[in-house]
Amino acid sequence: MAVWAVAFILFVAVVGVPTSDPLVAFGWLWLATIAWRNYRPWREHLIFLRDWLPVVLLLVFYNVSRGSADKLFDPHVQFMIDADEKMFGRLTGGHIPTVWLQQHLYDPSHVPWWEVATTLVYISHFLTVPTVAVILWVRNRGLSYRFIRRWIFLSMAGLITYFLYPAAPPWWASERGYLGDHVARFSSRGFDVLGLHSAGNTLNGLQADQSNPVAAMPSLHTAYALMAVAFFLPMVRKRWWPVLLAYPLAMTFTLVYTGEHYVADVLVGWLYVGLTFLVVGLAERWWARRHPIG
Repeated sequence: MAVWAVAFILFVAVVGVPTSDPLVAFGWLWLATIAWRNYRPWREHLIFLRDWLPVVLLLVFYNVSRGSADKLFDPHVQFMIDADEKMFGRLTGGHIPTVWLQQHLYDPSHVPWWEVATTLVYISHFLTVPTVAVILWVRNRGLSYRFIRRWIFLSMAGLITYFLYPAAPPWWASERGYLGDHVARFSSRGFDVLGLHSAGNTLNGLQADQSNPVAAMPSLHTAYALMAVAFFLPMVRKRWWPVLLAYPLAMTFTLVYTGEHYVADVLVGWLYVGLTFLVVGLAERWWARRHPIG
């Protein structure tokens, strides 16, 4: 595992966090399972490929399709602006929360310490759910399959919504004059403080070239973060819930502060998580009744 960790750190420093290609991300996770259980025969290590190949192919399809999700309808802009102003305008002087936060915290000439944290939180979106799924796969296959079903359902629900309701984020609306105030997009600035310039350039290139700029609602960044912890809430004592829930709240702050999402996007993302657990849970119980074990 030490060898794997050093190799992965060098990869991140030189190439960047594997965010754009699920094959690369799962290649690293597969190597981690091999390093962790290096005493197992190769046949068992190959089971990982058998179980995960369909998942990876679905995620590749999601990535490719998401980039074309704005081809059917014009992007929606004003609804999210109006929603955020109505929810928070009295507290922010009539501004959306993104503008208010950037007015109070953002300095274009200086990267404060909290933007290192927001960058790390933002980039964790690309690794947290796959890592949790793989750890569960190593420890408890049945639990991992339950987790993966919710992950895939949530992703596909988000993808369908992106096609039917393309929605622009705050930075996009600001660039095109829908907002009276300027909104900066700076989710990768913390990498400069850490000296990981290649990682920051990789993320910037991904955002500029490969992602769909009007796939903002629901926010799957915060939806994935909430799903990753909500899955475990029934399994841990309630005193640990605030610790777990701090992660999706940190992701929410990061996304709103850096101009990536409105609060409205976040709330819809949370709603999608609730619907995902409800629908997949009902389907699992229906399947269990139709196919009882033993």
